[in-house]
Order: sequence, then structure tokens, then C-alpha cells
Amino acid sequence: MTNANKDKLSSARFSQATDAFVEIFTASVGFDQRMAQQDIEGSIAHATMLCTIGILTEAERDSIFQGLEQIKGEIERGEFQWSIQQEDVHMNIEARLTALIGMAGKKLHTGRSRNDQVATDIRLYMRMEINAITAMIERLQQALLDLAEREAETIMPGFTHLQVAQPVTFGHHLMAWFEMLVRDKERLQDCLKRVNIMPLGAAALAGTSYPIDRELTAKLLGFSRPSANSLDSVSDRDFAIEFTAAASIIMMHLSRFSEELVLWTSAQFSFIELPDAFCTGSSIMPQKKNPDVPELVRGKCGRVTGHLMSLLMLMKSQPLAYNKDNQEDKEPLFDTVDTLINCLRAFADMVPHIQAKRENMFNAAKKGFATATDLADYLVRKGMPFRHAHEVVGLAVRLGVESERDLSELSLAELQKFSEMITDDVFSVLSLEGSVAARKHIGGTAPDTVRQAIQTARAGL
Repeated sequence: MTNANKDKLSSARFSQATDAFVEIFTASVGFDQRMAQQDIEGSIAHATMLCTIGILTEAERDSIFQGLEQIKGEIERGEFQWSIQQEDVHMNIEARLTALIGMAGKKLHTGRSRNDQVATDIRLYMRMEINAITAMIERLQQALLDLAEREAETIMPGFTHLQVAQPVTFGHHLMAWFEMLVRDKERLQDCLKRVNIMPLGAAALAGTSYPIDRELTAKLLGFSRPSANSLDSVSDRDFAIEFTAAASIIMMHLSRFSEELVLWTSAQFSFIELPDAFCTGSSIMPQKKNPDVPELVRGKCGRVTGHLMSLLMLMKSQPLAYNKDNQEDKEPLFDTVDTLINCLRAFADMVPHIQAKRENMFNAAKKGFATATDLADYLVRKGMPFRHAHEVVGLAVRLGVESERDLSELSLAELQKFSEMITDDVFSVLSLEGSVAARKHIGGTAPDTVRQAIQTARAGL
């Protein structure tokens, strides 16, 4: 055993000092100091409330404010001395406050526990970060809208099973990504409703005998309301799990974007050019231009999903109320925040500089009989049952495959062998331009519809 600091929290209870290894093993200050701003913010509100109910004098309250303001400055300037012996961000700040202002610093903890304090700090931190992530999503959405508007008429193949299915516009494809982000943002904002509930006042687990005013503290900190049950307040982290689940979905979407960008930059597709600043070369192959940023974002999806699993397993067997296990919630949560916001930033910076290789996209859309469905719809409009039309078009496609020609390259006489309903107006239907222009309903790929969708989306942002 070591004769570590005698001023350690709760040392009066113990006859032996904490083992040196255990002291390091159980300390969280190495990572939870990230919440120093929120800890100070919560303490200011708590001190204000304690003064209002008569626990602190105005002089003591003002002394606490001045001490916390000095500590905040020390932290911002990198002058604050963090101590493992003080375990966490809360005790480090409280110890420094007491050293600065004396007895008033020891009064600050009246009516609260580190259990409700840390739960409050995490929620304040998450509220700040959710707003920052939302802003970064909107920045990426704006970049997608600008690119979609530029490429509203650019025709490319649309795929199912990664096989050419029907022609779409590149702008329409980009707007699909935009809509995914709309839902991602909605999930975050819905999650924020449950994050923005204040645990402070729950104390260790049962509340406090002091006549605290939780409504006042919640108002001072900008929470929607105080939490309803003290046991639940300090023991659950479902709000953090929910956020990490929402983050995992966002990362899944970014991973899907990444996969398409990686495919499209390959020589086999050659649909787009990524800016050099977001790619790297090879150590031995001078011709290589590797899409490292999309690949790395795709890889980081697994990292965030892993954090979600970690938090779920962390909570699954915990009895009420607080347990030391919950110290393990912060590193997965913090890394999720960092990973997500960095990936969003990388995309927001990269997307405006994506260059479409329009001719390559158009030529690719000519392959795979992308207008076959248009021919079937043409026959249905002339009175043929769809299943019959499907069979007729299948026969025409077979001829195209055998002769290595697209449907639009077959002659009228050849097409009429499969149905006399086909007349010379069929070629406007079989063109790529005609195909996309015909889909002018809400949600369709027609250029004018895409532009309208962009206009609506800009108004929403």
C-alpha cells in the first residue's frame, strides 16, 4: 500500500491509503476533464440556488463565483494542475476552489452528490455537442444541395443490386443522401428532448433533506424540467445510449455515401473526381489516387457502432442506483462525439469540390437497358396489361443482348416484331432524357422536380 494523499475524498472513513495502482486504475480525470466547462456551469447554478434558499450567504456565493471564474480561466489557458489523487473533474475543481476561497468552497457540495453532478455534466455536455453536430449536418446538407443543383440534369444509371436499373439524375441521387441526413437530424433533435432533463438534486440516490429549488436550478441551466425520480436520475444512461444509436445511424449513412464515392472514383466506374486534398497516393504505384477520406469514414462506422454495443453492455446488468461501472460511459461517448463530428466535417469540406464526369455517367446509363421499364409503361399506356408488357420488353431486351445494342438502338421494325402497338413515338420514351423527364411527380428524378426539391430543402434549412 502507498501513503498517498491524506486529503483524498472520504479518507476519514479508511484506515489505509488507496493502493497506487488502484488510484490510477479508478481515476477518470484523464478523460472527464473534458466536462470542466459543464461542471463549472452546474456549480454556478447550484450555488445560486443554495443562496436563494439560505444555505449560502451572498458573500459566499459571490466568492464561489469568483473562484470558479478563476478556475475556468486557468483551465482555458492550460495552467490548471489536474491531479489523479482527486480522481475526477469534479473533485479537482472543488479542491482548487477550496484552496482559493477557503471554507465557502467546501459548502458548495451541500445538497448534491457526485452522482447527480456527473449525470448533470454529461447532459450539459451532450446538449452542447448535439447542437454542434446538428450544425455540422446542416453544413453538409448545404453542400449537397449546392452540388445537386449543379448536377440537376446530369444523367447517370440508377442501380438496384448494383446492376443498372433505370436512369436517374445525379442531382436526384445526391438528394437521396440529403433526405437521409434530414432524418438523422430529426433523430438527434428528438434525442435532445430526453437529454435536456436535469438530474441535479437527486443527490446520491434518494434526494436531499435540504429545501432545494430544483425548478430554479433547471431554469438557470436551461433544462426543460427536473428529473422525476432520484434513483433513475443518477443510475441510467439511456439518453447516452440513444444518442450513440442515433450517431451509429448517421455513421451508417456516411458509410453508404463513402462506399458509393469509392466505387465512383474507380477506373471501372469513373463517375466522379475527388479533390486531391482528400486523397493520397501509393508508396510504390505513382498512378494511384486513393479515396482515403471516404474509406476512413467507412471504417469509422464500425468504431461508433462498437461504442453503442459497449454502452448497452455497460448498462444491461446494473442494479439501481449508481455503480462505478458508469465511469465507463464517458470514453465511448466522447469518442463517438469526436468521430462523428470529424467525419461530418470531412464530408462537408469535400462534397463542394466533387467533380462529376458527366459523359461517363451518361454513357454508363446507356448500358444495361435502363429504359426497359419505360418501354413497358409505354405499352401499358396503350392498353396492354403490365404482365404482358413485361414479357414483350423481355423479348426486346434479349434481342438487344444478342446484338449488343441498347433498346434505343433497335429499329422500329425490330421492335414491332414483339408488338404492333409500338409506333415511331417510342424513341422519345427510350431516350435517357425522356425517361428522367417523365418522372416529374413529387420525389421523382426529373430535373425540374429535383430543382423544386432543392428549393423546398433550402427553405427547410
